[in-house]
Amino acid sequence: MRYAVVFLLSLFLNLGCAQTDSMPIQQLEPEHTQKGVLVDVRTPEEFQQGHLDEALNINLFDPDFDQRFSEMDKDKTIYVYCKVGGRSAKAQERLKAMGFKRVVNLEGGYDAIKKKP
Repeated sequence: MRYAVVFLLSLFLNLGCAQTDSMPIQQLEPEHTQKGVLVDVRTPEEFQQGHLDEALNINLFDPDFDQRFSEMDKDKTIYVYCKVGGRSAKAQERLKAMGFKRVVNLEGGYDAIKKKP
């Protein structure tokens, strides 16, 4: 019995670690967005000042935020970013509550990309 518990715990931890919930935005590669969806959760004004290629702008604070995601495939990976990471973390929680299986918060946000040499 003890071995079964240890085995199940190990399996759970390994599976949990295999899918990260966040990564530095600088590690985002084109392959990620080809297989998933890249979403900028900043305001339209912030988005117009600069954004990542291929990003959709879905403002976290818009009343239709949930509706904009309602037709997306919940099995696709959603990559979210904002200015520095606070709003994207909130968006990540919200999307997971909506049933999305894999939502990755891009840590550092757009400001980290702007500082990149």
